[in-house]
Amino acid sequence: MFRLMCITAHPDDEAGSFGGTLRTYRDRGVETCVVCLTPGQAASHRGGAKNDQELAAIRKREFAASCEVLRVSRPIILDYADGQLYRQELNRMVYELTFQVRQFRPDVILTFGPEGGVTGHSDHSLAGIFASLAFHWAGRANRYPDQMQSGLRPHCAARLYYTTAEFPLPGRQPITLSPATAIIDIGDHLETKISAFKAHKSQAPLWPLFEDNVRRRGRCEMFHLAARIGTGPVKQETDLFEPIRSRD
Repeated sequence: MFRLMCITAHPDDEAGSFGGTLRTYRDRGVETCVVCLTPGQAASHRGGAKNDQELAAIRKREFAASCEVLRVSRPIILDYADGQLYRQELNRMVYELTFQVRQFRPDVILTFGPEGGVTGHSDHSLAGIFASLAFHWAGRANRYPDQMQSGLRPHCAARLYYTTAEFPLPGRQPITLSPATAIIDIGDHLETKISAFKAHKSQAPLWPLFEDNVRRRGRCEMFHLAARIGTGPVKQETDLFEPIRSRD
């Protein structure tokens, strides 16, 4: 069985940028994992929470509900500080994600590019940078060798993709998006993606902007091939797994 891992920064990222692809591949029998670095406790929209701790608890439940809609095999939400990923020690973050990669052993990893996706959020940028290092380092036995003492082994995922799009959200600072090298037809899972985003009820004020944006993009999600095993020219793809052989 193929495995797909998605590394994000906040609850609702899994639906907003990756939801259609996660559900499409799950329906094809791919095992999926989402690693979310923060519980989103610094969000502007508070959902009635009295403090950051209450909001974190609410958003963890919403993340679980969204992952149920997307049928995510392994949802993981960590407790790093929302809005503060730039303050985290890089080695600590990459260590955590390298551990997750070696444990789940994905064939493909999805994350944000260093621009931060269509929102340009700094947490998105850093999640993508941490994830990119983990993609490369998880396969090297001389990176975090102490993890092997617990039975883990080095693991080289076959491909790393950044989410991208034809246009950013309006009214934001300038964003330079990576060119799309893979366009995934998510079909009717456009509606699934919207439903998963709306599982984040605390973020209801964002629903109209989100829905308008994703309907403009249509029934596809776009990705940029950032790294891969193998060489040769990059070709336009419609399947993230087409050139990969299952290693089970």
